[in-house]
Amino acid sequence: MPTTLTTTVPLAASDRCDGCGAQAYVRVTLIGGGDLLFCGHHWNRHAEALRPRAVEVFDETDRLVDVVETPEA
Repeated sequence: MPTTLTTTVPLAASDRCDGCGAQAYVRVTLIGGGDLLFCGHHWNRHAEALRPRAVEVFDETDRLVDVVETPEA
């Protein structure tokens, strides 16, 4: 079964990585039921193994881009 990327309820700051407790940026819904939450680091580490077992992957890792503010002149 292919992985489906869909728009779902956004992850909140209170959603924590199941691996380390950091803020979660990825929610994986497994074929057999249940969800797993991952920080960017742990998702990168386990994505290849989990994608074939997922019904849905909700990925918000694009929010991890550093924003550099420049001082006003």
